Amino acid sequence: MRFAIVCIGLVWTVLCGEIGLEAGTPANLPLDERPQWLRREGMVMAGSWETLLYRVRRGRRGNTPPEWEAPDHGRDCKPTPQQLAAWQRETSDEMLTRLKSLGVNFLMIPLCKGAGMKAEMPYMQETARWTKRCHEAGIHVGVYADSSTLLWDMFSKEVPEARDWLTLDKDGKPIAYSRGQPFRYRYSRNHPDAHDYFLKVIKFAVEEAKVDLLHFDNYLWGPGTEADSLARFREYLAKTFSSEQLTSMGVDDLASVQAASTSASGVMLHRAWRDFSCQYLADSYRRRCQYARSLRKDILMECNPHAVKQRTVVPRDHFRLVGHGDAFWVEGIPYGYSGYRDGRLQTRIRSFKVGRLLGNMVFSKNINPLELAESMAFNLDCLGCICFFEYGIIRRRPYTPEGVLPESKPFIRFYNERRDLFRNTEIVADVAVLRSFPSQVFAASKCSALTNRVEQELIENRVPFQIVGQQHLDDLKPYRLLVLAGCPALSDTDLKRIRRYVDSGGTLCIIGPAATHDEWMTPRRQPALDDLPKSRVVRIESPDNFMAAVGQTCGKELSASVDSLVGLCTELTERSDARLLHLVNYREGEMLRDVTVRLRLPPGRRAKTVILASPGRAKDLQVPFESDGDAVTFTVPRIDVYEIAILTME
Repeated sequence: MRFAIVCIGLVWTVLCGEIGLEAGTPANLPLDERPQWLRREGMVMAGSWETLLYRVRRGRRGNTPPEWEAPDHGRDCKPTPQQLAAWQRETSDEMLTRLKSLGVNFLMIPLCKGAGMKAEMPYMQETARWTKRCHEAGIHVGVYADSSTLLWDMFSKEVPEARDWLTLDKDGKPIAYSRGQPFRYRYSRNHPDAHDYFLKVIKFAVEEAKVDLLHFDNYLWGPGTEADSLARFREYLAKTFSSEQLTSMGVDDLASVQAASTSASGVMLHRAWRDFSCQYLADSYRRRCQYARSLRKDILMECNPHAVKQRTVVPRDHFRLVGHGDAFWVEGIPYGYSGYRDGRLQTRIRSFKVGRLLGNMVFSKNINPLELAESMAFNLDCLGCICFFEYGIIRRRPYTPEGVLPESKPFIRFYNERRDLFRNTEIVADVAVLRSFPSQVFAASKCSALTNRVEQELIENRVPFQIVGQQHLDDLKPYRLLVLAGCPALSDTDLKRIRRYVDSGGTLCIIGPAATHDEWMTPRRQPALDDLPKSRVVRIESPDNFMAAVGQTCGKELSASVDSLVGLCTELTERSDARLLHLVNYREGEMLRDVTVRLRLPPGRRAKTVILASPGRAKDLQVPFESDGDAVTFTVPRIDVYEIAILTME
């Protein structure tokens, strides 16, 4: 039986041009091959991406007038005259003019919500015409192409056989999107018929609507107990483990293996399911990205897995998932603008750092100066979504008061007018922190908590650093220090790469147990890195001593060091003629004064000028500096919310 299942899987991979569920070559384009408009202009977004059909079915939300409510909760999905009139205002040339006057150059608009292409085709064709008018107005367009759900009462009429696509729970029942929207069912994105169906949506968007970006929502949910997902899980097991390993896991017959969504199935089988679930999600996104790029190479691709959280949340492994596209959404948790929460600074910096490392813009809803400043400082040249315009009403966020905040407009204008500060820059980092997937997901929660704490210490102490995944262990040359904090589970391949880094002159900082287990949390006879030269390894028993160890290891050689001020965060970037230090003050309403900064120069370069720029200042300010070998020191007189120091070099 096992042989038959493996053969069927191999036939399927040949027919599909796939190699099982492996990640494959990342599908996103190098930055210099992306559309010229993006490199030239960056991105300032306005959003209204829910289809009119879905809005009617959903019912009244937020500030929508009650008289717009469709009768019988919109079950016939026919918009009222008021909704139709508001839709016309929303899609009008007048609205394009208003949005463009705010500094917007990109709209996210609706295409498909899962009601079926037949039902949605009139609106899809309207989106194509709308896109053409946007392009004529100099505005670029992304479309909402999939919600990971089907509006079942409509979709099932068009495709009755889609019942086999639905994601099923442990009791074999379809899973609704939410209690408030029970008419939406999750579907299995990797089901071959479902996959092929939504390729038709992609084809329409790329070839007929000629959009600039495709948005796939809700990359949050993994496989269920439906037949296709179970077949793929069994194929994964056959490829990943030997017969002896499967037997030790309690698997004697692959055909009888069920979804191992709880540890009741056995610890090892549960770990395999969790790894499979992450790969399942990444595989779906990869296949869509590759298909879209086969139609047009420079189409931008984006999904919504939400933020990079304090620990990896299955089935969302951002390192495995988002690198196939060019952007991802961050939402769903308090972040950034909330300032201090429970005595700790809350930011979106982790998401921005992972995004930049993987060549991804981060899409987020940014309405106030602090949110905009954070995006300017840490994002990959994208200001985020500054407003919404559903039904022709410009709002700060969906269903909130109207208009863009007056105090935010200088930040939007600054981003658009000072393109030289954001275009074609690269991150400068001295320290890399490893997020080991098996340590995050299989080990005790105290391990991921330790990794998170180290990341937080680096953020709050303004150390130039990057978060890396295991696939980046071959590219550690830019970093002077690699931190393994809470990384007990490392594969033999990981260990070879880490040893290569140390042998080439890098320094390793170990906090807590490291390499005590393999990638499946099987204990090793002894910790695998204990034999490294002591001169190249710093071991710390308590994370309380971590920053002291960074200072001991890097000393004054950090690429950037800034006064110890609570609530001030920094990011260091560079271009060929300058290094740029972004300073963001998270203490809203509290001005910081006379902040001392020390920046190191690249080898062989000399400082020319230090210039300060800010959205709150009409003219740039040149400040004096002192040179000391390969470093310069200067003072930033004040930081309201955002300041950028430009160190020009010769």
